[in-house]
Order: sequence, then structure tokens, then C-alpha cells
Amino acid sequence: MYQIEKLTKTYTQGKRTVHALRDVSLRIEDGELLSVQGPTGGGKSTLLQALGGLDRPTSGSVMLDGEDLATMNDAGLTTVRAETVGFVFQNFNLVPTLTARENVETALVPAGVATAERARRAVGALESVGLGERADHLPGELSGGQQQRVAIARALVKNPTVLLADEPTGNLDEDTRDEIIDLLEGLWKEQGLTLILVTHDSAVSRRTPRRIRIAKGRVQDLTAT
Repeated sequence: MYQIEKLTKTYTQGKRTVHALRDVSLRIEDGELLSVQGPTGGGKSTLLQALGGLDRPTSGSVMLDGEDLATMNDAGLTTVRAETVGFVFQNFNLVPTLTARENVETALVPAGVATAERARRAVGALESVGLGERADHLPGELSGGQQQRVAIARALVKNPTVLLADEPTGNLDEDTRDEIIDLLEGLWKEQGLTLILVTHDSAVSRRTPRRIRIAKGRVQDLTAT
């Protein structure tokens, strides 16, 4: 469970101070599926980075299962990212010279998983997203939707409890978008994940049980209104 209290993030851009997050307080229960919408520059990605321990806030707390990511040391954050939180990004972030299986395996290297076990788990993760037969293909040999499936498999291979997806369908056409959201919903139900989707797409947001809007660094829970 996430318990976020008075989360604030500011940074300097030239002579201007940018308030990316302003006193955000939010509770996210285990196993929730929610979407985060809002204008460009409104704070969506900043919030997601704080939830994943990728960026430290200026002030406030980000409690995940009783541990504050805002004050956790670097070693602790590395462990959280390696074992607890999976990430999916708009641009896939696949290594072009590695096969689908090898790309998925990279998520297990920080955890010190043995080579043979990495390969076994990577193939299993690819099978779970319908790409078992494409394990030995390079990203350039796969469609955009298939590349995103590889990225999802990479996020899930470490068996996280939280999946953070930043515009996971932003580079896909409508049909492929729907396939990817169907896949994510299915994995959410099957694995009991806490799934948080940042999206510009209202069609995606409408499919989630809970919807959050963030603009000018402030959060509004649309589900509660």
C-alpha cells in the first residue's frame, strides 16, 4: 500500500522555480488499478517517478509497505526497484542489440539471479505476454505492440507487487493500444498487482476503476467526485 503525505517537488529551470508537485496526499491500496491523467507538465511523470523511487521529492513522504521511499538510502531504493516495483515506459527502452529474452533478463541481473534461472524466467515472462515464440528476435524484428509486450515482460519477470506504466500505449495505434490495455488488465487480475497508469488517453483512463487527475502539481481524485 502507498501512503503519500504532503509530497512536494520543486526544481529550478533557468531563473524560474517549477513546482512539479504541490502538497500531494494520496492513498493507494494494494491491488488497485488506477490511471493518472492531466496536461503536459502537470506532474504526472514526476509523481510516478516518486512512487517508483526514481526521484526524491523536495519534501513529504512516500510510504510503500511501511517504508519511506523519500528518505530511503540509495541501496534500499535499488532493492525496491529490483524486487518490488516494475516499470513500463512509452518508448519501450529495449536494448536494440539484445534479443527479447536477453532484454527481459536484464531486469534480473541486479538481483543476482543465476544465468540459467534468468533465461528460464525470461522465457516464462515472454510466454505470459504471448511472445514465447519470439524470444530470440531482436527488437527491430518486432512490431511496436510486440516491443511493448517485451517491455511488460521485463517489468514482470522479477515478480513485482507494483507496476508503474508511463504512457504505455502512447506510441501505438488504437487497435494495438486496446490489445496492450487488455493484456495489462489481465495481468493485474491474475497477479494481484497494484497497477498505476499514466496516460493522456481518455479511452484508457475510462477503463480503470479509479481515476486521478493532476494539474499544476495538484491532485484530484475524479472517482470520488
